[in-house]
Amino acid sequence: MAVYSINADQLKHMFLAGAANLEAKKEWINELNVFPVPDGDTGTNMTMTIMSAAREVQKITDLQMSTLGKAISSGSLRGARGNSGVILSQLFRGFCKYIADKETLDARDLAAAFTRASETAYKAVMKPKEGTILTVARGMTDKAKELAGEDVELGEFFEQIIAYGDEVLAQTPEMLPVLKQAGVVDSGGQGLMQVCKGAVDYFFGRSSLEIPAYEKPVIQEESQATGAAFDVGEIKFGYCTEFIINTEREFTEDDEFAFKGYLETLGDCIVVVADDDIVKVHVHTNDPGLAIQKALTYGSLSRMKIDNMREEHSERIFAQGSTGEPTRFTEEDVA
Repeated sequence: MAVYSINADQLKHMFLAGAANLEAKKEWINELNVFPVPDGDTGTNMTMTIMSAAREVQKITDLQMSTLGKAISSGSLRGARGNSGVILSQLFRGFCKYIADKETLDARDLAAAFTRASETAYKAVMKPKEGTILTVARGMTDKAKELAGEDVELGEFFEQIIAYGDEVLAQTPEMLPVLKQAGVVDSGGQGLMQVCKGAVDYFFGRSSLEIPAYEKPVIQEESQATGAAFDVGEIKFGYCTEFIINTEREFTEDDEFAFKGYLETLGDCIVVVADDDIVKVHVHTNDPGLAIQKALTYGSLSRMKIDNMREEHSERIFAQGSTGEPTRFTEEDVA
């Protein structure tokens, strides 16, 4: 039967199915992680982000597009982990802002929501890099806008967007040399595709939880024994630092611009997102203390996390063994 629109209940279950699919495949996605640093946690971070939103969705008692969007947006931002997780939360945030006043969503609405999602995510990242989750999101957005029109059947609409997303993902190694060197696609982009595939499979009444066949990264021959292709010395800024500022006064656009500028003097991979009375901050730096001290001038801090990425990478190389072969995961490991 042809379907031309979805309601809040259908979108809710599509979202939860996408979250479950990502969770099932998080370790597989971790193994693809070589950018922006090879610390092997993209799948974990994206899963923690979306599961924070899923918990909020499950608490909704008055289900409407507005309450669903608020739960997804707020839950994902507050639970966002890592660079990929914060970007994922911003894709959700943009999408949810568009749908807030809708009762149902047709292809034109979905294309407009995808556009808002992509624009919001790009805006949040200080220096967007192509060949990443951002590129994959924009590619699917472009396909959605191309297909959207009056009385467009959603089954075909979704299938073509997913197919094109896979095409864009497959091209990410041509955009980022480090991906091509490792023989992998972008891990964040793959994570986004698994969310979307889980959602679309629910729409069609099928499951996508089966773990994909593991594709071993191809490391350059001269570095297979040592993992030198991704030497920890290449990690310029060693601490992944993130926290939430609970603002004590209005956090203006000027504040955001000034704070981003300050963080740029300390590191890279900077994402600063203001939403109501909180500001989510992510930065890679060699001096987390300086970022924290500056943040305290805007308010109190919560959900602080500082990870030593050089140490995480060294542990990952050790776990792979002296042959450089990645750890193998079975379906039972990630269920």
